[in-house]
Amino acid sequence: MNNKKVVVLGGGTGMSVLLSGLKEFPLDISAIVSVSDDGSSTGKLREEFNVPAVGDIRKILVSLSNSSPLLEELLNYRFKTYSDLNNHAVGNLLLTALCDIKGNMSDAIEGLEGILDLKGKVIPLTEDNVTLVANMKDGSVIEGESEITEAKKVIEKIYYKEEPLVNEAAIKAIDEADLIILSMGSIYTSVIPNLICPAIINAIDKSNAKIMYICNMMTQPGETDNFKVSDHVKLLNSYLGKRKIDVVVANNKSIKKSVLKKYETLEQKDEVLVDSENLKDVKLILSNFFIIKDELIRHDALKLALNIFVYIATYVK
Repeated sequence: MNNKKVVVLGGGTGMSVLLSGLKEFPLDISAIVSVSDDGSSTGKLREEFNVPAVGDIRKILVSLSNSSPLLEELLNYRFKTYSDLNNHAVGNLLLTALCDIKGNMSDAIEGLEGILDLKGKVIPLTEDNVTLVANMKDGSVIEGESEITEAKKVIEKIYYKEEPLVNEAAIKAIDEADLIILSMGSIYTSVIPNLICPAIINAIDKSNAKIMYICNMMTQPGETDNFKVSDHVKLLNSYLGKRKIDVVVANNKSIKKSVLKKYETLEQKDEVLVDSENLKDVKLILSNFFIIKDELIRHDALKLALNIFVYIATYVK
């Protein structure tokens, strides 16, 4: 019996946590990664070498890797120096070098697959060096993912400065998918960048696969203030085409007040509450999904993946 094919769309830490759990189950995983990040090490490399954003791709490669912990630690290692190498991650430099050698990011990733013993495919959304743009509710227009995040303003619309050419492998993965997952993570700068490409929406509309959304546990300042689960769903559905979200996975266990206080004070983030009365049109998978890791609220990767796998085994034929 062949493994079910799961396509995950997203980017960043949230997606890497999800994939680190999913790789432990018998699934055929394809990760479509947004490449609009332009901050820190990634931003410097994009500007100097005209490559797609490498930082999120590095995180996803590490999360799907079955290689030694030392190799994973090496890829994530950041130089601490007074030279131009300061804050560059080794994996970012490696991907940039391979992209130059191979001519594109997809072939660079393929060159690392054997070394990292990947449990799945990692597909950059596009090979283009894209710029994310946001129209804010106050009338301002902000260019660049890092600038959008830093602004902490209410976003009205997200789009690309120039429409990117979507990777054909991404379209093929969606065409063949048994389940399409929109990952948790920064909804405007990690998930939606995959959904503002007509080619992606067209592929999703043609697909018979159910669409699942893994909801964030905390709000994002300026972007999703006061959002409940249904608000996240409504926002994503506004960027989707004819097909809408079928299944929502969300945390329904109250997070300790002492932990929430820290988030509210230091990061202006609040708990995302489940409002089941506004989610009648979707199947809800609710459980205690949160853990505290390095003093941060994170999804329990294995428990999350187990619930997804049970859903696939039960409902995906």
